[in-house]
Amino acid sequence: MNTLLLALSAAQLFRFFSFRHSSSTIPALPNNKVIFDKAVAAPNIDTIVSLAKRRGFVFPSSEVYGGLGSAWDYGPLGVELCNNVKQAWWRWIVYDRDDIEGIDSSIILNRLVWQYSGHEATFHDPLVDCRECKSRLRADKLEIPDEARGTPVVELIQQKRLKCSNCGSNDLTEPRNFNMMFRTTLGAAAAEEDPSALAYLRPETAQGIFINFLNVQTAMRRKIPFGIAQIGKSFRNEITPGNFILRTREFEQMEMEYFVKPDAEHLKLVDEWVEQYLDWFRGLGISNDDLKLHEVPADELAHYSKRTVDILYRYFPERAEEERQWEELMGIAYRTDFDLRSHSSKAVDAEGTRVNPDSTEDLSYFDEATKQRFYPHVIEPAAGVNRTVLALLMDAYSEKSNDKGETRVILKLSPRLAPIKAAILPLAKNKPEIVGMAKAIKRSLQPQLRAVYDDTGGIGKLYARQDEIGTPFCVTVDHQSLEDEAVTVRDRDTWEQERIKVSELAEYLQNRLKE
Repeated sequence: MNTLLLALSAAQLFRFFSFRHSSSTIPALPNNKVIFDKAVAAPNIDTIVSLAKRRGFVFPSSEVYGGLGSAWDYGPLGVELCNNVKQAWWRWIVYDRDDIEGIDSSIILNRLVWQYSGHEATFHDPLVDCRECKSRLRADKLEIPDEARGTPVVELIQQKRLKCSNCGSNDLTEPRNFNMMFRTTLGAAAAEEDPSALAYLRPETAQGIFINFLNVQTAMRRKIPFGIAQIGKSFRNEITPGNFILRTREFEQMEMEYFVKPDAEHLKLVDEWVEQYLDWFRGLGISNDDLKLHEVPADELAHYSKRTVDILYRYFPERAEEERQWEELMGIAYRTDFDLRSHSSKAVDAEGTRVNPDSTEDLSYFDEATKQRFYPHVIEPAAGVNRTVLALLMDAYSEKSNDKGETRVILKLSPRLAPIKAAILPLAKNKPEIVGMAKAIKRSLQPQLRAVYDDTGGIGKLYARQDEIGTPFCVTVDHQSLEDEAVTVRDRDTWEQERIKVSELAEYLQNRLKE
């Protein structure tokens, strides 16, 4: 029988083990007995940084040359997790709805796009320099004493009441605007100072959607309301990037522009999208206790926004002040008709002057039912892949101890997001029959779910390794498997084990992954 097992393909193996067998729960092995379960999120971002590098989620970029500030490379597990997040979002926002289309626009757009979108003139942060240590800081991120809140930052700097977050000096320059768009030049012979060759790496994916509004609406025969979604890289020359993948100069966005009539209940629509995204994040496994809403004050709104609500995540639970524990996870903005009007050839201002003399297309919409032409208004939910991944890693982090006092890290990711769904482990790697059966099972599962084979340690260490990277199920092939055609399936979160027939394994795992 052992010789036969080695000769069979994975598909044949499953047909060979075709008779049914009822699964039964068996107790965990003695050395896995749980005596303590610390079901809390990561205590700080540094905990995740250590885990991410050790287990292949995220590496410092250009590390062999000393690294590059706030640049990160996603390793084998990180890219899988990011892809799973993006696929979950795309499925939810595009496939599960009937009113949203998807596109993928160019990273480098005509410079005029950024001129008329307002980014050339307004997409900047207030920059201050520390004269003592030469650090560059964002003025709006300086820590303001409680008694000075409400006082303009310029006055506080002049009064020496604000300190450098790096060295503690109060010798700061007055704020000045710093445009965050990355510049580049187009054309092999173009000089760097040639304005006609100037272009930018996009600071947001939204503008690629707006300039394609008419293309999508016409090609897909869409009627208002409808949305256009896009996932893609954006680039911002941040003054003070940091905190791992939370704030980087290169990041990936999941944006959607939802086009509605001018008389729609825009503010109510913002609230509706906020609730939908809260439900989505909770469905991914993020605790409601680590989410909160922030209504952006009118004087802090972007130039295109009439209302913005941010969903915050508790990225800094270690900070004593509760207010400083939160950072933006995503934002939902009401952009009015600003963008479509700005890029339209026929739009005029209050004096009747064309808003955009360079555009060749009118991006207005004609409503056949009312026989009216108008520029649609826009509700924009904009989420970041990187920030979502960091929130998921922090929320999934937990620890368990066994009766030996050993503490194990368990990454309780949602099974559908886990980079690896099942790890196939041979109990004895020096037994060709067991190894052959384990590899055949792995091959048979691979087309249906992400599975790996691992024999690089003892079974206890293999379990611990898979727990730490969030693998929901470990499938162990042992000596008994050769006789009863069954394997042991171990649950990541409970450490409980079940004996499952090989012929039923794929269906069993797929059902469990849907839980």
